[in-house]
Amino acid sequence: MAVPTNGRTAADVRADLARERDQLAGAVDELRSEIHEVTDVKGKLKRNLPVATGAALAAGFVLAGGIGATVRFAFRKGRESEEEARLGRWSIRRR
Repeated sequence: MAVPTNGRTAADVRADLARERDQLAGAVDELRSEIHEVTDVKGKLKRNLPVATGAALAAGFVLAGGIGATVRFAFRKGRESEEEARLGRWSIRRR
């Protein structure tokens, strides 16, 4: 049998390996549970539903053209009615 050069026997090395293996298994289990918590999109959405709803509405508003589209829609509705009287740039319309 070979003589240990660092003062450790084969039994010491085996015990260290077993201890490291147990620590590694515990770390893997902890990592799996943390990954499950981090990737739980359904749970996060359920906890933050009002914020997510507001963000979705804001994104839809911006994608639809935002304030510019809303203003164009409002003024278009104003131009679709019959004009009754006009004074310069302003007019009175029947709806």
